[in-house]
Amino acid sequence: MFIQTESTPNPATLKFLPGQAVMETGTADFPTMEASQKSPLARRLFEISGVTGVFFGPDFITVTKNEGNDWDHVKPPVLGAIMEHFISGQKLIEGDEKAAGGHVEHEGPDSEIIDQIKDLLDTRVRPAVAQDGGDITFHGFDRGIVYLHMQGACAGCPSSTITLKMGIENLLRHYIPEVVEVRPVAA
Repeated sequence: MFIQTESTPNPATLKFLPGQAVMETGTADFPTMEASQKSPLARRLFEISGVTGVFFGPDFITVTKNEGNDWDHVKPPVLGAIMEHFISGQKLIEGDEKAAGGHVEHEGPDSEIIDQIKDLLDTRVRPAVAQDGGDITFHGFDRGIVYLHMQGACAGCPSSTITLKMGIENLLRHYIPEVVEVRPVAA
């Protein structure tokens, strides 16, 4: 098994491509060790010194490290853990739990606007941020403000504010006049 590695705009995060499907549908975000309990691979990755976040995409895994550790020391055990997991045939996520990674459901007076927001995110934004090892999902809409949840390489990325304001906010405002601002939310 050959695992490719790609850098991301977030210097604390690397993207690992195992050359096979990782998530059948959706994505899974593990921002803490506690959140990783249902995933044998995420648990194994958090056991590596310096790992502070794990994210599973359709065909990639992003791993985030803390500032005090160098990728030269973190990357080899991460590669080993990913390889061992896929060779073992273990499930990625235990139990019946479905993958998260979708948008927050919303019903109400703004449903039409929210459907347009989600459609633009799915067709224009999410494919681009997946290339960088992350995901951005809809979290809410209130009085013209769109709330988005940033995951994987996007969470904590130095350029995420610029991406939100200059990229996503401008895109949404262009197509949906009711949108006045975009803000990030924590999980």
